[in-house]
Amino acid sequence: MSRAMDLFWTRGYEATSVRDLTQHLGIGQGSLYAAFGDKDGLYRAALEHYRSTLAAAALRDLAEGADVRAAVRALLTERVRIAVGQGGRGCLAVNAVCERLPEDATTRRTVRDMQDASREALTELLRAARERGEIAARHDPHTLASFLVTFLNGLLVSAKITPDARALEPLVDVALTALD
Repeated sequence: MSRAMDLFWTRGYEATSVRDLTQHLGIGQGSLYAAFGDKDGLYRAALEHYRSTLAAAALRDLAEGADVRAAVRALLTERVRIAVGQGGRGCLAVNAVCERLPEDATTRRTVRDMQDASREALTELLRAARERGEIAARHDPHTLASFLVTFLNGLLVSAKITPDARALEPLVDVALTALD
């Protein structure tokens, strides 16, 4: 599944043919169709794999961060580094939204679920930090979490346009001022 995910991530859905997939995965068309139904089925499985591996790992790392600012900074800068890596292929979830919406309701649900999980994890982290006095109390933790998720989405789109971490990482510091 990782190989299919990487191919869709690098090329996008539309530019990846069934032939590309079968060659890259070393399987026949019949096997692909038997396992996934069609290209859409494999794409959905690849997005789910992304969610259960890379996106889930990011949330685990966030939860393990001792200092809220350092944890949020690490989350945002690591996402930028992944997005600009490998030729600036971006973020698979953001790429999926840009390429497949508004027509693909399944992709919308999958990516929305990823964003909801990120927002919930950030909300809990920020709520605890506010109770400890580590961040300002002027904003609701849920609103701050929503801002950070929205900021990250924009940052990841920008990473496709300007795949240069040195240009994008200073923006993270600006976003972190929302915690003041």
